Amino acid sequence: MTDVAVIVLIGRERLHIARCVERLAPLAPRQVFVVASQPDDGGEALARDAARRLGWAVDAQDPARPSLEIRFHEWPGNQAVQFNWALDNLPLAAEWVLRLDADEYLLPETVEELKATLPATDATSLAFPLSRCIFGGPIRHGMPEIVLVRAFRRGLGRSTGAEMDERFVTTRGTCLRLKGGFVDDSLLPLADWKQKHRDYARREARMAVEGRANGNKRLYYRLPPYLRAVAYFCYRYFLRLGFLDGLPGWRWHFWQGLWYRLLVDREISRLKRTTNHEPRI
Repeated sequence: MTDVAVIVLIGRERLHIARCVERLAPLAPRQVFVVASQPDDGGEALARDAARRLGWAVDAQDPARPSLEIRFHEWPGNQAVQFNWALDNLPLAAEWVLRLDADEYLLPETVEELKATLPATDATSLAFPLSRCIFGGPIRHGMPEIVLVRAFRRGLGRSTGAEMDERFVTTRGTCLRLKGGFVDDSLLPLADWKQKHRDYARREARMAVEGRANGNKRLYYRLPPYLRAVAYFCYRYFLRLGFLDGLPGWRWHFWQGLWYRLLVDREISRLKRTTNHEPRI
């Protein structure tokens, strides 16, 4: 087994959870914790069935084989707080903690790199390049490379607690960037994807109005509302060659790069009217 505990936060993830568990099989993590926050839509049974097919212990610890346990914690409003609850309350026993969403998985080369790296490295956290596959295909163009810290030594890392754009910090040590990455591969129908992003838009708008926007978005929010969303879409789709990804690229950059950003601006306008003050960028 690999000395890592994987924490997977789920809401209603019937479409993704079995794939998530099965893609972890080559890693053979010591522990997998699925933290549910919504009424079960059948995903929990699928996770247990996948674990049993892999020969893992289910809802129990077994030092001789990987284990999967499902815990419930009521949704606190965002992933960051939920993940910190998991760090504080789950019986984590592995040296390393790895954070994944149900619609994410490690690439095969990343698994091999982790198995070789974890026993030998002196680093206290690991950063992974992010890839996307959505709306029918991979997204290779239109956005700068994104590298995210997703693993750290137990007891040395936490989420910053931000409502959006969750980030992890460690109390000491160095961060090692891996060559292999992980994939965000959503299977949600468009209607469900849009509903999920309406919640994201409300959270991001609240952060912008209250002056808590992440540093890389503060310049963006100084631009004129609504026009900045159109400019951002054109930057991604034309200048950064997002059109090269064909129909999936069009869908991704339209819905996530334009529609979503317009939605955030609408929420900002609504909050400004109700709170009667300008956003503090």
